[in-house]
Amino acid sequence: MKKLYRFIFYITVTITFYLSIVPASDIPNIAALNFISDKLIHLLIFFFIAFVGLNCKYSFSDFYLLSLIFIFGLIIEIIHLYHPYRYFEFADLIANLIGILAALFFYKKKIH
Repeated sequence: MKKLYRFIFYITVTITFYLSIVPASDIPNIAALNFISDKLIHLLIFFFIAFVGLNCKYSFSDFYLLSLIFIFGLIIEIIHLYHPYRYFEFADLIANLIGILAALFFYKKKIH
């Protein structure tokens, strides 16, 4: 089961990265999102990445894994500073962090 979780984790991170660097207008229905729905999507994506990542049972700590996932989101936002069709949003980082923390909460509930 660990291999399946790891496969899903890597595919999800790869797809997330790809969708984060293409122009939003190239992604159907994304360009029309309002502020709240955009942040909700960030929260859900990072919740999913973190929850699947936690279930991968890597040999390093959960804190380290979740820190790497947050840094992944930060790198994407930094790329957006230089991307001609995207822009940096601090609120995206907050939504990512909330999703990551929610995943940790539900993961800890699941194992206890």
